[in-house]
Amino acid sequence: MSRLDEVGRADAWRCWLCDEPVDPEMSVNDARGPSIDSVTTKAKAKGVGSVAGSQRLAHRACNTKKGAIAPVVPWSADLFVVDPAPILATLERLARKSGREIMARCPTRADADQAATWLADRVTRLTPDLDLATEVESGGGQFLLVLRTPSR
Repeated sequence: MSRLDEVGRADAWRCWLCDEPVDPEMSVNDARGPSIDSVTTKAKAKGVGSVAGSQRLAHRACNTKKGAIAPVVPWSADLFVVDPAPILATLERLARKSGREIMARCPTRADADQAATWLADRVTRLTPDLDLATEVESGGGQFLLVLRTPSR
């Protein structure tokens, strides 16, 4: 078994950056083909470790694009969220210091619940070893989507 197959199976053949399926049969030279991303972050460089693990599956284009800029994990276009927080930066902070982060605001409870379900699934796949919980809090006529580490 090749290293690409191992990483692909571990990530269920989904790109860790865009969360879209990766075709294992596609050429590695194709923009949508599979590639292994050696995840490096500021936290890893400081010896804290990597939020997403040392190697993740990515489309070749997604992997190449993040080479010049910090990677961005997009929020789903199907969600109604206002002022969404950057997911990777938030996960890195919570991995380092624990606590609570407001991830977005939503106009209705249903929107917030949908976003919380999506976010819980997404962060579980991004950081399987980090114990996180999503919560919805009401206040000021809106609903806040909160990501937190369990109380210690």
